[in-house]
Amino acid sequence: MSEARRPSLADQVYDQLLAKIIEEEYPVHSRLPTEEALAQSFGVSRPIVRGALSRLRDDGIVQSRRGSGSYVLRRPDRQLISFVPLDSVSDVQRCYEFRIDVEGAAAAWAARRRDDDDLAAMDEAYRLMEQTYQQNALGVDADQQLHLAVARASKNPFFSSVLESLSEQIAFGVKLSRSLTLLDTPDRQELVLAEHRAVLDAIRLKQPEVAKATMRHHITAAKDRMFVGTQES
Repeated sequence: MSEARRPSLADQVYDQLLAKIIEEEYPVHSRLPTEEALAQSFGVSRPIVRGALSRLRDDGIVQSRRGSGSYVLRRPDRQLISFVPLDSVSDVQRCYEFRIDVEGAAAAWAARRRDDDDLAAMDEAYRLMEQTYQQNALGVDADQQLHLAVARASKNPFFSSVLESLSEQIAFGVKLSRSLTLLDTPDRQELVLAEHRAVLDAIRLKQPEVAKATMRHHITAAKDRMFVGTQES
C-alpha cells in the first residue's frame, strides 16, 4: 500500500494490539489493560502505547471513556489477516474515508450533468459487475469501471483523475472487500449490488442529494464490512 519504511515502536504496538483484538484475546466491548500495564507488557514507554491507542481510536476499533479507560468497539474480520498485513489496515481505512467524500460529491455532480452516453457506460459496468458476482469472481475491474463511469459523468475531470491516480490503492481495498464478501453469505453479495443500483438509480433520476447519500452509504458500508460489531457512541 505504501512505500516500505521501518515500522516505529508505536506501529509495532498497534499491530500487536490489533492482532490480540482480532484473535479476541480482547473481545468486543471488553476493557483494554491500562496504558501502564500495556507499556510494561510490550516493553515500551506509555507515550508509545498512547500513540498506538490513538491510531486504534482513529480506526474506530477502540473507544476511550473518560475515567474508565479504553474499550474494544469492534474488531476486523478474522479473515482480514489472510489478505493484508496488519499495518495495512489503517491505510485501507484512510483510502475508504477519502473515497466517501470524493465519490459522494462526484455522484452528486453526475446526477446533475449525466447524459445518455454516461448512463450507458454505467449500465454496462454494472452488468459486467453483476456477471462477475454471479460467477463468484472478484470483479475488481468491473467495480472500478463503474465508479470511474460515475466520476466521468460528473463532467469534472478532477474527479476521474483522482480515482485513476489512486487506482492501485482503491483496487487493493476493493479486492479485500470482495474477498471477504465471497466468504460470507450470498445475501451480502446481493446487498453490495443493491447499493450500486441505488446510486445509479439516483443519477438516472437526476437526484443529486440522493446520489451523494447513496454513494457515501455504499462506500461507508464497504469499509464497515471489514469489521465485526458496530461503532457505538
